[in-house]
Amino acid sequence: MDQKKRIVVVGATSSIAEHCCRLWVQKGPVELILVARNVALAERIATDLRARGGAVDVSVETMDFLSVSAIAEAVARWTTQAPVDIALIAHGVLSPQLPCQEDLARAHEALEVNGVSPVLFAEAFAGAMERAGNGTIALIGSVAGDRGRRANYVYGASKALMDRYAQGLQHRFAATGVKVVLIKPGPTDTPMTAQYKAQGRKLASVESVAEGTVNAIARGTPVAYLPRKWQLIMFVVRNLPNFIFNRLNI
Repeated sequence: MDQKKRIVVVGATSSIAEHCCRLWVQKGPVELILVARNVALAERIATDLRARGGAVDVSVETMDFLSVSAIAEAVARWTTQAPVDIALIAHGVLSPQLPCQEDLARAHEALEVNGVSPVLFAEAFAGAMERAGNGTIALIGSVAGDRGRRANYVYGASKALMDRYAQGLQHRFAATGVKVVLIKPGPTDTPMTAQYKAQGRKLASVESVAEGTVNAIARGTPVAYLPRKWQLIMFVVRNLPNFIFNRLNI
């Protein structure tokens, strides 16, 4: 029997993360540690995953995602128990721009939940994987981090933090067996984007984004735009001259 792959999923109630777990369960023996703030929802996901696969172990944990000491303690415990093959860091909130402009507390929360917290989780896993000599850290970022736009620059700034952090971590581990994968989804059909769907915007299916995420992790792809068309779209957006970009209401 194949050795069981050990995967920690931080933000396991994320729709993308949940569908990634479904794919991992189908692929073979796996141990999943689901880390979430909403324990009831995470337990329902765990029950569903157990029903989908034979050689699967699923456990659920909760913690304070904004506590430095809690992050350090939890990651140390998970990685001491046994090596972690994959750490998927998927938590975040879609922070509307206007409330963040009008309320510094909302802006602070958006930056901390979407940027600082994922980076701290990744850094904690990085040390353990460096000592083990292998493993993959996968971060769910966003195309919003590629260029600051008036429509979502606070949220975009938090994702840009993840972008630069992932680049540095990839450089650190370039000559090692540790892989760092940054996933950049475009707008995806999840509960977080329900308002966009109601406005008639075309959204990528969560199933396709999850499949792309799992494949990128398996290959160790440094940066994966999902769907892939967003790589070209964001190339254009990043390289628009300011005199054109500043006229766009985006």
